Amino acid sequence: MDYALIVILQLVVTIANLALISAGLAVIFGMMRIINMAHGEFLMLGGYAALVSHQAGLNLWLAIFVAAPVTVGLIGAVLERLVIRRLYGRMIDTMLATWGVSLALVGVVTVIFGNRVSGISPPLGSVPIGGYAIGLYELLTAGVTSLLFLGGWFVLRRTPVGLIARGAMQNRDMAAALGVDPAKVYATTFVTGAAISGLAGALIAPITGVAPSIGAVYIAKAFITVISGGTAILTGALSASALLGSVNTAFSFVMTPVLGEVALLAAAVLLLRVLPQGITGRFFRRSL
Repeated sequence: MDYALIVILQLVVTIANLALISAGLAVIFGMMRIINMAHGEFLMLGGYAALVSHQAGLNLWLAIFVAAPVTVGLIGAVLERLVIRRLYGRMIDTMLATWGVSLALVGVVTVIFGNRVSGISPPLGSVPIGGYAIGLYELLTAGVTSLLFLGGWFVLRRTPVGLIARGAMQNRDMAAALGVDPAKVYATTFVTGAAISGLAGALIAPITGVAPSIGAVYIAKAFITVISGGTAILTGALSASALLGSVNTAFSFVMTPVLGEVALLAAAVLLLRVLPQGITGRFFRRSL
């Protein structure tokens, strides 16, 4: 019984982590069709923003929930203004440009912090379950991820802001004819995706630590999850996270965590072979 409970809780945490690191990319790629190769670095910057602000004396929770998303959101605003705005509609060009941005960010962070792993001690401790234990902070992260996706669904489905954003992404010219400024909508969407990525990086930092090159680890899983999910922003990320997270957890417990990562990649390849348009290309077609 205790073993089954710890497996279930670990599964929930794994799914939540996949969804969390994919959320910002899902917003930018799902709504704007921009391949943001700097997504992993946005996550990395969020971790460093929380780390530096906490070391400077800011409360840990303020560092995670305020300093990190605001900092990365501002960086995203600058990049959107200087780089991305000139490349809308040119997917390959944006991919190459953001790849260059990612290399520049890694270089700058390495110069400032050095090529070493830094970290924040996870708060809240752990809860024992029989002969096992799971960190309360990891469960908190899963709860925050759930609230983040629920909030995203509410904004996109129930508010005028979400309606305008979805309309501008679907038909830019029609939205402009109705008085909407597509450039502002695109900029706001990109900044929002960057801020969500910053929050995700800060939330994961106490669990994984932070290093200049850690974005490469994040971006592979994020892209696999978002592409496997398909066109729906929220439902796609959640459904792919659930499927791939379940595969990863099962193989990690039965075999080793390394084989769990290999199984996750193999499952994604098989899924895209069977469903080239992703999960929501076949199912949940009217979902967000």
